[in-house]
Amino acid sequence: MNSSSAKFTPVAIGLHWIMAAGLALAFGVGQYMSGLELSPWKLKIYTWHKWLGVTLFLLVGIRVAWRLTHRPPALPATMSQRLQKITEAAHRVLYVLMVLIPLTGWLHSSAAGVSVVYFNLFPLPNLVPKDKVLSHLFETFHQTLNWALLVLVLGHVAAALKHQLIDRDHLMIRMRP
Repeated sequence: MNSSSAKFTPVAIGLHWIMAAGLALAFGVGQYMSGLELSPWKLKIYTWHKWLGVTLFLLVGIRVAWRLTHRPPALPATMSQRLQKITEAAHRVLYVLMVLIPLTGWLHSSAAGVSVVYFNLFPLPNLVPKDKVLSHLFETFHQTLNWALLVLVLGHVAAALKHQLIDRDHLMIRMRP
């Protein structure tokens, strides 16, 4: 097996796909709930969205810890140094966004004066005092970062498909369960 087809660890693979599904779900729920009129249903959806966000925030912490202690397989030798640097930078930005998005959601909730209570059991501290202007600012950051993540994820998927279908360098096999 060449270096481009060496696999990630089972933990890394599992975290990757759980995060991918969770992020897709959180994004979809976020888009759905933003179009709802204020109602008990909308409040319930917001609560579920927050629970999912906290779960993803915890999982990205685990994922970062795993990544720092487990070196990923090398990129294909056929990739230029420039493209390898771009790939590494894109992955770093993905991680930064996976941290900042739930954090800005939590900050938005705090500034809106709506505490996050994880699974209705664990109240999270408000990170900032109630402030309408700050709430709007964090909401805008949260939404903008989500759209940036979507663009980056679509680029990530397109690059993976290019490696599989055009380059045929077996890069996708590394992340297959």
